[in-house]
Amino acid sequence: MAARKALRHVSRSLTVKTRGFGFYPLGEELGRCLTDWAARDGLLSLFLAHTSASLCIQENADPDVLRDLADALQRLAPFDFPYRHRAEGRDNMPAHIKALLTAASLSLPVRSGKLALGVWQEVYLIEHRAAPHSRRVELDFIGETADTAA
Repeated sequence: MAARKALRHVSRSLTVKTRGFGFYPLGEELGRCLTDWAARDGLLSLFLAHTSASLCIQENADPDVLRDLADALQRLAPFDFPYRHRAEGRDNMPAHIKALLTAASLSLPVRSGKLALGVWQEVYLIEHRAAPHSRRVELDFIGETADTAA
């Protein structure tokens, strides 16, 4: 019978300062967290605690991809549409719509201490508001770490 591997759960809040609408890469910071935790194999969960921003995995090689995606999101929910909800500014309701169409959480496999992403993939926070914001991403890793490995 194979020995059971002990699993460890670790968590952290990550603050991302945005400069307004756009895509903000998270991979480098996520990698630092995995290193700090001595993560080996497991699952990293990300949860964005906001309703006007989102998370995604997208191409990291050609910057035109992100520009085209940003343009598409703006066409789907433009700032200048006559929305009913305007209490928090003209960019708030379109931000809620964009967040509805994207994701607030991601689950990412970790292999040998690294995110098991494809060659051209990056994890991004998408800021849907026009103004800068401070965004909180909750991270949870469950899996094998250097101190739980047999």
